[in-house]
Amino acid sequence: MKLSWHWLQEYVDLSSTSPDEVARLLTMSGLNRDAVEPVAGDVLLNVEVTSNRADCLGHIGVAREISVLLDLPLKVPASDIAKLETSEPAAKATSVAVECPELCSAYIARVIEGLKIGTSPEWMRKRLETIGITPINNIVDVTNYVLMESGQPLHAFDFDKLSGKRIVVRRGRDKEKMQAIDHHDYPLDAATCVIADAANPVAIGGVMGGAGTEIGPRTVNVLIEAARFEPMSIRATARRLKLHSDSSYRFERGIDDQRLDWASRRCCELILQTAGGKLLAGGVLAGGIPDWSPVPIKLRFAQVRRVLGIDVSIDDVMRILTTLGLTLISREGLVAATWSPPSWRRDLVREVDLIEEIARVNGFEHIPDDRSIAVVASTPSLNERVTNKVRGVLLATGLSEAMTYSFVPESLTTVIEPVAGATKLGIAPPAGEYGQVMRSTLIPSLLRCRRENERRGNLNVELFELSRVFLGTDPNDPTQQPIRLAFVCGRSFREARGIIESIARAVNADATVALRPFDLPQFRAGRGAEVLLNDLRWGWIGEIDREAESLRDWKLREEVCAIELDWQTLLLQSHSGRTWRTIPRFPAIERDLNFVLDEAVTWQCMETVIRHHAGPHLATVSFVDQYRGQHIPQGKKSYVVSLSYQADDRTLTAGEVDEAQKRVIAACQHDLAAALR
Repeated sequence: MKLSWHWLQEYVDLSSTSPDEVARLLTMSGLNRDAVEPVAGDVLLNVEVTSNRADCLGHIGVAREISVLLDLPLKVPASDIAKLETSEPAAKATSVAVECPELCSAYIARVIEGLKIGTSPEWMRKRLETIGITPINNIVDVTNYVLMESGQPLHAFDFDKLSGKRIVVRRGRDKEKMQAIDHHDYPLDAATCVIADAANPVAIGGVMGGAGTEIGPRTVNVLIEAARFEPMSIRATARRLKLHSDSSYRFERGIDDQRLDWASRRCCELILQTAGGKLLAGGVLAGGIPDWSPVPIKLRFAQVRRVLGIDVSIDDVMRILTTLGLTLISREGLVAATWSPPSWRRDLVREVDLIEEIARVNGFEHIPDDRSIAVVASTPSLNERVTNKVRGVLLATGLSEAMTYSFVPESLTTVIEPVAGATKLGIAPPAGEYGQVMRSTLIPSLLRCRRENERRGNLNVELFELSRVFLGTDPNDPTQQPIRLAFVCGRSFREARGIIESIARAVNADATVALRPFDLPQFRAGRGAEVLLNDLRWGWIGEIDREAESLRDWKLREEVCAIELDWQTLLLQSHSGRTWRTIPRFPAIERDLNFVLDEAVTWQCMETVIRHHAGPHLATVSFVDQYRGQHIPQGKKSYVVSLSYQADDRTLTAGEVDEAQKRVIAACQHDLAAALR
């Protein structure tokens, strides 16, 4: 933010201090000094303003900071224009309609007639030149002056060039273009907030005005705009068009809408002083400016010392917060006080924010750099312990963690829908190409990442993500906004199941994972299943059919298996105890069996039967392969099973293993009607 030393003195008396001292104080309070240099009889102060301090993007805001630091009174122009207005109401001359309140919540128009275009007064030109703004004429200079004075962007239209003498705030239309005052044409779309007249666009809302209605030598009547635009919308538009301005810079960071009408009146007052004319009575307001009602912030005085490590007296705390513009709501003696932040400090929302304000105004230099810090031992929470274990398993398995947006384009919501009829929650304003709907599953985002990597020659990217999905609007209801663990990989159904089992047993050594049939249109036939953890529904797994209707256009090059699991279920089934066993000293004996059985018999059923009848020396049961086709009757399938036998105290004999195999075969034949192939 570039500041004129003479300009600052209009709001605070700086006769007893120097620019260098003011720059030092601002630096120590958070507005870092960039430069202090003489400029044609004035002094330029250039300070760095952090993104949360939009209130300091104008001379009045910085002057307010200086007045607090130096304990001096702040003088803000009153801008009382009632006595300057004519009896004719502005509402008779023009009208304003806002068709997209989600992009522009408030718009104030005022009309001045019969003014004379000319050169601005010398004092105004010099102040603008000091901060690097080239004077143009007395109307444009005033809008720039009030912008740099208050941080509120304004715009002046040649009123006679507005078709229908009216303003319509709307979204851009398909194939619509507008030539801005930089004389470049810019394409407009539905995500762009457009200021139009009765026929055509005349400005890109919050970014730049149009050439068709710019102020020129023949202008005699003007319409002054003061508005509040949604920061995300302005940011997206400026980036898409690669068109950044002083106005967009401020709208992106948020303006003080409680000073919107003041800025409009201030602009008109200065135009009347510099260009003459008559101001029509009142402003034409479309939309509304909500009353400022922030959430009260309670400050416990003991917390000041605990956080800062130094003593700041309660009197100083009360003085600092009061001079910063906060309103005292209530006080609990020497224990606490509750405050309401001013409208220009929307970054103050928590107790620690107030403590930071106390620290910087009191002086960071008063905080010693050699003070010892009390260290309190703490233990990781259950969620942290489980998260670390699960991340460790997935990373060791070869997957990479992804972080994707919580909102997705509408088209992504139909790629795969594991929750039938899930509520689709929209966001306002939409985030352009990044999306407009809160996601109800993580899988489409991960599949899109995998596809983009494939397009760049990075094949078989295997990703996982732990994040929240949105099935309802209540953040306190875990069923409406649950946390999910999802991953996509190029591995077989069997290998993916192995990863799931590794996750479960990493947090509970006794956990059992079971599957039961579950189908979605995006799964290959018979290759989807619901996952159960200790008999509780945990999630689902499926091999993706790349030719499914919702995925055909994606042109995925490689096979992919998708898994999504509920995090809360895993937390509830976790067990912090550790188990151990000795490393086997004696070799294992492995045997394979090939059974033909009905299609209805699942692997889970077969595994259960085998484990129940194989005897105490059974170490592992592994699925090897399945087959359907030649030599297998219709309605039947073949399972190849590998069994491993092992004893802790000796090497098993072939006879012992043969006896166990006979029991397994007999049980499968009796319980599952299986035939040994």
